[in-house]
Amino acid sequence: MNRRRLKNEAKDLFSALITIIIIFAVAFCGINLYVVSYSNNYIYAIDEIEKLDTHQAAMALGAKVWDSGTLSYILRDRVNYASKLYESGKAERLLFSGDHGTKGYDEVNAMLEHAVSQGVPIEDIFLDHAGFSTYESMYRAADIFECDDLIIVTQEFHLYRSVYTARKMGINAIGIKSDQTNFVARIDIKNNLREFLARVKDFFYVEIIKPEPTYLGRAIPINGDAELTHDK
Repeated sequence: MNRRRLKNEAKDLFSALITIIIIFAVAFCGINLYVVSYSNNYIYAIDEIEKLDTHQAAMALGAKVWDSGTLSYILRDRVNYASKLYESGKAERLLFSGDHGTKGYDEVNAMLEHAVSQGVPIEDIFLDHAGFSTYESMYRAADIFECDDLIIVTQEFHLYRSVYTARKMGINAIGIKSDQTNFVARIDIKNNLREFLARVKDFFYVEIIKPEPTYLGRAIPINGDAELTHDK
């Protein structure tokens, strides 16, 4: 009798666990579909830039920089596309937001150096040294840099969440897909899985929790002096 009861209890527990997993899976998929559908009409390819209005700035989001200071392929593509937007007159300034949390790791100055090598005047490049996440980058773009409108430049898998977060912060944001380098399937799967979970996190950040970023500070308007953000 006890054995049968234990068996039934185990079945009930297993059924409850499966039900919980299904509920979470449906919720996660629903949130992802919402974020993607919300942003879809604001996302463009680089060959569509002629139809775009001029924006205050093109924002390239940080990614891996190697110990040598060389940009990873994913970051190089973002900076190259942001530079193209500046050169085409579709962005009046550039805003590079990334991780410069320690002296030994600096995404934003590496991005700056690459953009300058592409011919972008240094006085038109703003640096956000505390863009430790997509959410923090967009929060600081609105609060610190007082951006009203942005062209966000990143890979397509990342762009839906970036545009969604920016627009929820009150920024009239659109996105340009910087899908220039062909990544191997292993990297694409990893990026998309990470993004699937990150969209859920930022959905709750934007809609419910609304935490402040790691650092805030005095305003440095995007139409002001970019050199105030330079530390080299």
